[in-house]
Amino acid sequence: MNLTAALLLGSGFVHAQAPQPLTGKGKITGAVLDEKSQPFPFVNVLLLQAKDSVLVKGLAADEQGKFAFDQVAAGKYLTLISMVGYQKAYSEPFNVKDAPVNLPTVSLKSDIKSLSEVTVVAKKPFIEQEIDRTVVNVENSIVSAGATALEVLERAPGVTVDQQNEQLKLRGKEGVIVQIDGKQTFLSQQELITLLRNTPSDNIEKIELITNPSAKYDAAGNSGIINIKMKRNKNYGTNGNINLGGAWAKYGRANATATLNHRAGKISTFISGGAFYNKGFNNNDIYRTIPYEDKVTIFDQHTERINRSEYYNVRAGLDYFATDKTTVGVLVSGFYNDWSNPFGQTNTRILNEDQSLQRTFRTNVFNGGKMNNISSNVNLKHQFNDKGKELTFDLDYVHYGGKKKSDLDTRYFKADGTPDEAATEMVRNDMPSDINIAMAKLDYTQTIGKGKFETGLKSSYVTSDNDMVFETFVDSWQFDPKRSNRFKYTENVNAAYANYAGAISKKIKYQLGVRAEHTHSIGNSITLNQKRDRNYINFFPSVFLSNQLDTNNVLNLSYSRRIDRPNYQSLNPFEFYLDPYTFQRGNPNLRPQYTHSFQLVHVYKNALNTTLAYSRIKDMIADELPQQIASENKTFVTSDNLDNQDNVSLTVSFPIPVTKWWQVQANFTGVYNHYKSYYLEQQLEIKQTSWNMYASNQFTIGKGWSAELSGWYNSRQFYGLYAARPMGMINAGLQKNILNKKGTIRFNVNDIFWTNRFNGTAVYKDINFKVRSEWPSRQFRLTFTYNFGNQNVKGARQRNTGSDDLQKRAGGN
Repeated sequence: MNLTAALLLGSGFVHAQAPQPLTGKGKITGAVLDEKSQPFPFVNVLLLQAKDSVLVKGLAADEQGKFAFDQVAAGKYLTLISMVGYQKAYSEPFNVKDAPVNLPTVSLKSDIKSLSEVTVVAKKPFIEQEIDRTVVNVENSIVSAGATALEVLERAPGVTVDQQNEQLKLRGKEGVIVQIDGKQTFLSQQELITLLRNTPSDNIEKIELITNPSAKYDAAGNSGIINIKMKRNKNYGTNGNINLGGAWAKYGRANATATLNHRAGKISTFISGGAFYNKGFNNNDIYRTIPYEDKVTIFDQHTERINRSEYYNVRAGLDYFATDKTTVGVLVSGFYNDWSNPFGQTNTRILNEDQSLQRTFRTNVFNGGKMNNISSNVNLKHQFNDKGKELTFDLDYVHYGGKKKSDLDTRYFKADGTPDEAATEMVRNDMPSDINIAMAKLDYTQTIGKGKFETGLKSSYVTSDNDMVFETFVDSWQFDPKRSNRFKYTENVNAAYANYAGAISKKIKYQLGVRAEHTHSIGNSITLNQKRDRNYINFFPSVFLSNQLDTNNVLNLSYSRRIDRPNYQSLNPFEFYLDPYTFQRGNPNLRPQYTHSFQLVHVYKNALNTTLAYSRIKDMIADELPQQIASENKTFVTSDNLDNQDNVSLTVSFPIPVTKWWQVQANFTGVYNHYKSYYLEQQLEIKQTSWNMYASNQFTIGKGWSAELSGWYNSRQFYGLYAARPMGMINAGLQKNILNKKGTIRFNVNDIFWTNRFNGTAVYKDINFKVRSEWPSRQFRLTFTYNFGNQNVKGARQRNTGSDDLQKRAGGN
């Protein structure tokens, strides 16, 4: 089946069926404030005819409390602004002609008597396009119900999830910084993928894709930031929700989450927790040829693995509103993750160049691990009497503790099938690891002239300790000093930044910033007696320009310089084995990579968003690069620096309102990558064009029923030296509101045609092999959600923590 055609089957007749716009050219704008004169987000704004109060249009204000009605026919109107728990506010009647109408700012007042009368939920679209970021509203998607964080990221525009190599890309570039509630995860790519694979989407409120961060953010992340915001208290009174789900994809999956919120007086608290169980599989086929001294050896491997995982998490927070100007908050969170491959078996045929059989071997593999985490944050926020002056302070402590374990039992067989007992190999290893992170952050904001000045300091100190204990069985288990290794890493980063945002005119705005970071890191391979001490200072400028061309068009231009430091485990020269001839190795010689990033964004009517971006990466860190020890017929993957990468991308995002009951959101990203480097004593140059698309059809059926049809598609592209074939999937879901709209039942099918599989080829020098991988991407899910208590919407304090932009690099590949 043509995947692209099937994906857009719901939107193919958009132009023929779209309703005609209003004939007038008038525009109406305004803003809403709360009782404290702060912007009131997402309030309901209705445009009414003045003569009879007939509804003309309705919308929800944005996060800044601003709203705009476009293409309004000439006439006399008034607006009605409402929110549950507040008194309704009507504007004075006004006339609309060709000139824009800017309404006076409206302030809503509390109406305690109405709190128990009506329940209103403001629903946002699945994907929102903002000026500086793309927002994926996870809790509004039917097909995301019962999914994992990783599966939701697969649907995010411009995001590529490489399940085979366990990597994330944004706009075709590696080096993505992943945050959870503004806190960097400090995990390796492999550990991060494991965490996202075991995090239920029911815990997630939204995902933010920030492709060109300002100087206020850490300079790490050459392709940008993915910030996953978890659900938390947004309401007054006491309320909560529970979510139960199950899925089937050859094996079962189950999840349960619960949240309880309480907000009264000067105190706002919340606690949430969840459990997730998953059983799945991963099958791989690897076919490789190894030339050595006029002889060619062929390895034909098939691996089957069953995987199991359990995940438990808890989060709790308290905000104390000491005064109208001062707030103190505490956040504590933690998780426990236990995963294993209780069954894993690799069957390998070793062939001669003429395809005749030399011998075979079978490796039974057990891999497993545990990880626990606790994160704590204390935050102080103070607003001075002077308007626009604010001070925030964060203090954080984060701990990760884990242990990985692997057992390999390899049995060899001669060409005639008889066992070769003398060649039996049995090895095992354990690797406990501990990561401790302490950090403090101070931010200050003040209005200077007609602009806003921001400055801040940040200091972080990280320690990582990994101990690989390798043993070989020879009559008894014996310590193997050649493959064992203890690796310690410490890193201290001190940073300062300054940012100023102002306006040249009413239409032209700018933001200038610079960030300075001093880094001192020590990587100590104790077993190998190798120490690498790095001490350096970098400056990272950023420039943003915005031009409001007219009422419908905005043009933004930005530049920033960024850095990506190697993952801690990538620097560790350990070896992790799949079988005696296939393993993974760290690289202690990795250097940081630096990126110059340019971005041009055009926004039309706050809906159609077009982004053209270019970046130049020096000393690019490439993961999963294959190498061979031809004399021993061994192949391994490692991380290494390539000289340069040039990346050009074009991203287009647009909603299509087909009818009142049918909405389409589509996103397209085209990418051109050019890699050039001297690698393995030979000139390497790769030029590649690829593209990615996502489309979602939302259907409102009526009587509490709604449906969704969505999908994504990745064209052929490179992952390091791997040329991967196209991948994609189509998803469908059905939803029914029950129990007076407090309950929701969702049924969905993920990857209906099971097209999300990896096929890749790597050909370079003496490297020539093919990889094929599959996993339980096709799933059938059923979920139930129930909300209880007072559900009156009121925005809670949104804040980041002192460990913003930090917790990613706790490991390697």
